[in-house]
Amino acid sequence: MKRVTGIGGIFFKAKDPAALGAWYQKHLGIPLEPWGGAAFRWAGEHNPAGVGTTVWNPFAADTSYFAPSSAPFMVNYRVDDLQALRAALRAEGCTVDDKVEESEYGKFGWVMDPEGNRLELWQPPAGS
Repeated sequence: MKRVTGIGGIFFKAKDPAALGAWYQKHLGIPLEPWGGAAFRWAGEHNPAGVGTTVWNPFAADTSYFAPSSAPFMVNYRVDDLQALRAALRAEGCTVDDKVEESEYGKFGWVMDPEGNRLELWQPPAGS
C-alpha cells in the first residue's frame, strides 16, 4: 500500500492572513486566489501532463483548524487510499482522528505525530 504520495498543502497561522498573503504576492510572486491562498498546479511548461495541486494558505492566528495541536502550521499530505492508511496507522499505534470529511475536493482525515503536530491526510478526487 502506498502511504504519502506528495505534499497537498502547507497551512500556517498568521496574525493578519490577508496582509501576509499580499506580502508574499508582492515580494515572492505567489499568485493569490480569491480565497486568500495559492494553488500551485503541477501542470506547466516543464510538466504539461502533470495532474495535481499543492495549496499554500495562511490561516487566522486564532484558527482552531489545527487543534488539538498548538503548532502554528499543518502539512497536508496527499494519499491514495485514506481509509486503508488510517487503518494501518491505527494498527501501528498512531493517534488518528475519528473524523473524516468528504467533499468535492476529496476525502480528508487527520493524525497526530509524536511531537503533537496535527497532519492532514488528503485523498484527492479521481483524476486530480
